[in-house]
Amino acid sequence: MVLSSGGARGLAHIGVIEELERRGYQISEVAGCSAGALVGGMFAAGKLSEFKDWICNLDRLDVFSLMDFTFSSRGFIKGEKVFHALKKVIPDHAIEDLIVPFSCNAVDVNSGKEQVFRQGSLYTAIRASGSIPSVFLPAKVEKRYFIDGGVLNPVPISLLSDPHQRMVVVVDTNGLDAHFLPSPVQAKKQGLPLPSWLREFQGKMKQYFPEEKKTETQQSYSALELVTRSFDLLQDRYCQLLLENYPVDVQIKVSRKQAGTLEFHRAAELIEVGRIKAAQALDLLEHGNQ
Repeated sequence: MVLSSGGARGLAHIGVIEELERRGYQISEVAGCSAGALVGGMFAAGKLSEFKDWICNLDRLDVFSLMDFTFSSRGFIKGEKVFHALKKVIPDHAIEDLIVPFSCNAVDVNSGKEQVFRQGSLYTAIRASGSIPSVFLPAKVEKRYFIDGGVLNPVPISLLSDPHQRMVVVVDTNGLDAHFLPSPVQAKKQGLPLPSWLREFQGKMKQYFPEEKKTETQQSYSALELVTRSFDLLQDRYCQLLLENYPVDVQIKVSRKQAGTLEFHRAAELIEVGRIKAAQALDLLEHGNQ
């Protein structure tokens, strides 16, 4: 099973895994990137249920409280606070001791080469794999610095030990053309308004916390939005090329428009989106084999 990058949209991976298991499929190996490394790592450790309970009980203010903001030019979130909180719920594991074989990738900042993690601290590997450039500070591992594996390999099928000898399921949460699903669950009400300084900060980061739009209207792009849009197009095309080069039995795509990169407070909704998308793809597979 291959789980892509995608920020908060990666929580849809949980719904996909649950639907696969509900139908009796056994996941024998997981390769993840960024958010896919986080969810895949929790599953491989046998702690997906605990992780789901934790993430689904975070509201918007909780998510903000776990973001250790910094004014560094390398990123505006340190990325340590959230792992400190998660470790209180789920202790760290050695990757080589996980229940299910697991691997994830990151990119060495200096060499520009892909680094694959198959042993050592699970949280160290996840932190490195999910260091989204310009958002999170690069992860320091010993004397090396790493950024998000999605920069080079957003759907890391190449990490699987033998993709040609088993059924391969790929979940891509960065689809530009994938069908957007209306919210399948009601988001829980927020009990408190955001503090003024957080609202101001949110305004500056609207590309990561997009406001819901009532109607689809054509908008003019700023220079930053144009660069972001261009990168999205390149990454989506690269994902397609990767998928064409490997035997993929089931491909599940979640729209990039489904949620912003940091909208982790929408966990329950995104998990259900993953379940629905998985059910649709598996129905096609199973009915086609009858």
